[in-house]
Order: sequence, then C-alpha cells, then structure tokens
Amino acid sequence: MADEQPSTTAGTGLRRATELLSSLISLSHSTRVFAGKWQLIRNKLEDLHSFLIAGDSTSLSGVIPAITNTLEECHKLARRCVDLSYSGKLLMQSDLDVALGKLEENVKKLREIQKKGVKMHSYAVVVSRPCLGASKEDMRFYLRDLLNRMKVGDLGMKKQALISLHDVVVEDDKFVKLVVEVPEFIYVLVDFLGSPEVEIQEECAKVVSFVAGFDSCKGVLVGSGVVAPLIRVLECGSEVGKVGAARCLHRLTENSDNAWCVSAHGGVTALLKICESVDCNGELVGPACGALRNLCGVEEIKKFMVEEGVVTTFVRLVRSKDEAIQVSSIEFIQNIASGDELVRQMVVREGGIQVMLCVLDPKWVCSSKTREVVMRAIENLCFSSPSYVGVLLNHGFVDQLLYYVRNGEVSIQELALKVAFRLCGTCEEAKKVLGDAGFMAEFVRFLNAKSFDVREMAAEALSGMVMVPRNRKRFVQDDKSISLLLQLLDPEEGNSGNKKLLVSILMSLTSCNSGRKKIVSFGFAKNIERLAEGDVSSDAKRLVRKLSTNRFRSMLSGIFHS
Repeated sequence: MADEQPSTTAGTGLRRATELLSSLISLSHSTRVFAGKWQLIRNKLEDLHSFLIAGDSTSLSGVIPAITNTLEECHKLARRCVDLSYSGKLLMQSDLDVALGKLEENVKKLREIQKKGVKMHSYAVVVSRPCLGASKEDMRFYLRDLLNRMKVGDLGMKKQALISLHDVVVEDDKFVKLVVEVPEFIYVLVDFLGSPEVEIQEECAKVVSFVAGFDSCKGVLVGSGVVAPLIRVLECGSEVGKVGAARCLHRLTENSDNAWCVSAHGGVTALLKICESVDCNGELVGPACGALRNLCGVEEIKKFMVEEGVVTTFVRLVRSKDEAIQVSSIEFIQNIASGDELVRQMVVREGGIQVMLCVLDPKWVCSSKTREVVMRAIENLCFSSPSYVGVLLNHGFVDQLLYYVRNGEVSIQELALKVAFRLCGTCEEAKKVLGDAGFMAEFVRFLNAKSFDVREMAAEALSGMVMVPRNRKRFVQDDKSISLLLQLLDPEEGNSGNKKLLVSILMSLTSCNSGRKKIVSFGFAKNIERLAEGDVSSDAKRLVRKLSTNRFRSMLSGIFHS
C-alpha cells in the first residue's frame, strides 16, 4: 500500500484540463504556420472551454481523461509549430487534422452530456483574471471565458461573470475596447437587460452604464439595440436597475444623434415619470434629469416636455431636501429655459425664482457648491429682464449676495461679487438697492484685491453705481472709502484697479461741493496731479481743473506745493 499513488480526484482533473486548455489557446495565437488549421482548432478549443467551465467535476469525470490526453497532444503540436521543429508540412498537417477530429469528438460528448440536463454550477473552475499589463491575447481569453459563463452558466455563474466583467472594465479601459470588438458580447449584454432575473438585470445595467461612458462605444451600444431594454428597465426594473439604466441613458444622450432613438422608444415619458415620483432618490433623479437635459436640446422633444408639465415638476424638485436632486433640477431648469422666453416666463410664474432664493438663504442647510449652482442659474435666468430683476430685488436677493461677499468661502465669495457686478449693470433700480445695502464699500474693498479681474470688476461696478445721485451722496459720507480710493491713485501703486475708472469715480464725486471738499481734504491731490501729468486719461486733467476752481484753489495750492 505504501507504493500506491493517491488517485487524482475528479475536481483536480477538471481543473487540470481547464488550465491546460487556457494555456493551449494562448499558445495557439503564437503559431505562424497552418493559420487556417489553427483557427479551426482554436474554435473547437473555445467550444470545449465553454462546456468545461460550466460543468461540475462529477458529471464530467468520465470524459475528462480523454479530453486531457487530446489537449496534451495538441499542446505538443502547437509547440512544434511555434518552434518550427516539425519534420514535414504534410505530416504536420495530417497530425493537426487528427487533433481537430479528436477535439470535435470531445465537444460532441460534452454536448450530449449537457442535453441530458446536467446542471451547470456556479462554482466551476474559474480562469484567473489577467494582471495589469497583460497581453491582449490573455485579456481576450479571459473575456471569452466570461462570455461563455454568461451564455451557458446558471444564475450564480452569470451574475458572477457580470460582476467580474464590471470589475475589469472599471480597472482597465483596454478591456472596454476589447468587449465592443466582439458583437456577440454586446448582444448578450443587451439580452441580459431584458432578463426576468433581477440580479442579472442589475449587474448588466452597471456594466452597460460604464461602457456607455466611452464615446467610441455609444454608437455600438445603440446600434445593438440597447435603448429599448434600458427604457423597459426604467419602467419596471428594480431601483438598482433603474439607476444603472438612467446613468446609461444620460451618457448615451450626450451624443445628440441618439436623442430621437431614446424618444422613439418612450424614453422621455419614462424619465419624466421618474422625476415626478414623490419618493424618488437622488441617485436615480440625478442621471434621469441629466438625460432629460441632454434631450431638451432637440426643439421638438423640449416642446413635448414643456407640454407634459416639466417646468412644474422641476420647480417642485428644487424644494427637495436631497441636495443631489436640487442641483440636478436647477441645472435642468436653467438649461431648458436658456434662450426661450416663454419657458422662462413659466419658470417665474411657477415660483421658480422664489424657490431658488430659498436655497440661497444662509439658514438653508446645503453645500457651497449647491449655492454656486443656484447663483449662476439666477444670473442666467433673470438678468435679461427688468421685471425678473424686480422679483429678485423684492425678495432679498441683494442681502443674500452681500452676506456671501462678506462671509462666504472664497469660491462663492468671488461668484457673489461677479453676480453683484452683473446685477449692477441691469438697471438703475438695481444700483440703488445695491447702494442702500452697502455694496459700494465692498466694491472699494475689492479694488485692492490680488486678482486683476476682481479689481477691474469692482472698479467698473463702483463707477456705474456713483452715477446714481443717491449712491453718490451716500459714498461721499464714507471717509474710509474715499481715502482708500485716493491712495490707489498713486502712480507707483501697481496692485490697483483701472486708474481711469478710479478717476472716473472721483469725477462723479466732484459733481457736488461736499465731494470736492472731501477729495481735497484728504491730502492726496498730488496723486491726481501726477496722473494728469502722466497723461493717464483726459479725466485726470479735467479732475485737476475741477478741483482748481476759485473756491478750492487756496486749499490745493498748499497741497500741490507742500
């Protein structure tokens, strides 16, 4: 008994055969002779592989030894073809024909076993996943293995194959390209989207959604008929499946050529129903909204959405406590109303401006990112019309801007300043409200900012605001602001706004006696004189002349010649 060798178990035999098969397929790609024969052999090897990976060791134990012997013979033939160590072409061709016949016989036996109803187990032998940097042949072989599992495996095997496929495409983009090169792969995925098995549908939606993120794959997916099953998943799939389908449609519709295909299969209605749902979640509404945003670029589709009450739906969504839903809905409203006055009017009538202002309220709990989105949307929607600006002014928008200019994070502070600058240019009433709120002092503060654009913007806004008599009177009373303004006129001061604009502001202030007095009393008249001598602008010379009238000449004389 001591000399008796331990018997090889059925499971070990199956694993050995599968590993040998994997090695042989890889080696066959290296053969450069008898290409036609090797292609036929490789096809049989792949058929053999699809049966082996799906079967259990017990049911296949009777055929494994014969299969292993055939594979070993083929491996020797492949090595001799790679090394060109065979004795003659006719003899090698005959040997390959014999090997091909044996493989056909092996496949035939396995097919008969399968027809008898042998159960395909999810714990069958698994081909190892290629490491990063693996050859394309190894990657193709692994994908072929996954495809075979999806085609002939049971529920567990199919699910695991989809999970493995998702993992490799996410890890390495090269797998994505290889997947779309095989039409059969895409057709199997499209078919799985319509599977009655929820788990298969969900995992497939994840894979297809990721692949759809690549521009080169969008056309392949749509051409393979992926749109219709995606929309069916949206209509009656699980929550996870719907999220995957919505994300996929969002990515596919980034290409406007796919818009009509989605619309023709009822995609617009399905996406709208998701957004109309009372208990929808941000993970689902976000991509659904993104897809609708892409689709509304087609005028006819946008018109249909508006007729279906999309404006009312999305104004309601802005009130959501889910921040992702808020951002998505605001961006959609901004997009669908862009360049369309009728839609913009509908947004205003539905209370869209007031709802967005609620989100801007510092007491509302949300991120700075959300507030930035709201602020940009308000700017794009409202600043083109005096009546819309009036709604903003009457609902505290200026006070909100002032709060963020004074207290916001750097990104939102700068954005609030830019929005205030644009608001200042909309109408005189806006200038008055900004002046009453205290914005002139804030603009003066930014005249000394590090950013040239911010300094320029602050100077231009202030220049426009002091043209309003009420603002000018208020500004003259602000000694600190006037003093800083005069200091910045120093020709050697490089970190200031546009000096021509600063001079223009002072010119406005000299229209009243109190303004001229203040300018003279601060003792910075030399800066103005030096600017005039440097011919910075004709306004500087005019300003000197205006300050040199009889009434102020004695005061200036002492300043200029001190």
